[in-house]
Amino acid sequence: MFSFFKSDPIKKLEKKKQDLLSQAHKMSHTDRKAADELMMKADELEKKIQELLDKK
Repeated sequence: MFSFFKSDPIKKLEKKKQDLLSQAHKMSHTDRKAADELMMKADELEKKIQELLDKK
């Protein structure tokens, strides 16, 4: 009945991934190493999202 109150974990991960990508873009102008680390974290989140989508 109240399933619309439950948060979708995929949407949460996608939002977090987008935030990381945005931060990585900003950091790429000043600190390339930090930007690469953020991109790597975003890639890990993408893999988690794919795993969740495959389970559905």
